[in-house]
Amino acid sequence: MAETDGEEIEDLPPSAKLVFKVLEYDGPLTQKQIVEESMLSARTVRYALERLEEIGIVDEDIYFADARQSLYRLEEPVAADGNGVEDSPKKDACCAE
Repeated sequence: MAETDGEEIEDLPPSAKLVFKVLEYDGPLTQKQIVEESMLSARTVRYALERLEEIGIVDEDIYFADARQSLYRLEEPVAADGNGVEDSPKKDACCAE
């Protein structure tokens, strides 16, 4: 997982953690949708998204339904400890010769 100055999810403010969880459960969302889901203020969501982008957890894309808005999504699956989640082992990995 990408880190900036050693910062991880545990080091983020509670609002950023909540935005992370909203994106984790509800998939790609616009800032307005995140505000509605999280019940945080628009300013707080904006700050949380900035912090998540700084450490490389959130990616910003164009929202094709309304080009004035951006669509935010998680970069890759992240474990609760802030480390990347490993892919599940292959079926034959234990029996490799």
